[in-house]
Amino acid sequence: MTSELNRMQARTPRMAAASISRYGAVDVQYLADGGARAALVVADDITFAGSVEERTVLVGHVAEYQPGRFYERELPALERVLCDTAPVDLLIVDGYVDLDPSGRPGLGAHVVGAGLAPVVVGVAKTRFCAATHAAEVFRGRSARPLYVTASGMALDAAARLVRGMAGDGRIPDALRRVDRLARGAAPGTPPPG
Repeated sequence: MTSELNRMQARTPRMAAASISRYGAVDVQYLADGGARAALVVADDITFAGSVEERTVLVGHVAEYQPGRFYERELPALERVLCDTAPVDLLIVDGYVDLDPSGRPGLGAHVVGAGLAPVVVGVAKTRFCAATHAAEVFRGRSARPLYVTASGMALDAAARLVRGMAGDGRIPDALRRVDRLARGAAPGTPPPG
């Protein structure tokens, strides 16, 4: 499976930011009833300064969590939230694209392999011990980094993208928003505060 995903990633063209017109960010929240809520925020600029589309979908049942197979739980929900909208050119996922320097696939690699987006940037809030290749990105006044990985774009470009996203805090505004949507906020409603 790993070599198959590596071959798919190698065939994925590296896209210049100028050729990208739809930027998406996704997140999934697991519900007590065994289902999940997947959320998508779409922007038309690389900083995600404002959204042009927000959507959520409920998934009635998701797979149980299995260590090392997180993508089996998350990927079906991401497929559902992305299926009825125009394709995104770049997608940010909550997690890692690859889990180690040798390319062991993480959620983002499976997103690429499923054809959900040609360019995927993984933004993780916590360090995964084997992911020594992830770029550490510091934002705002936080002393805690975000851990960035990517497929279809150079890692340094992905780190610059995350560093330049709208918002003053550690977590970019678009990622904070998609998290709120996944937790139950209604699409199109302004955040509290």
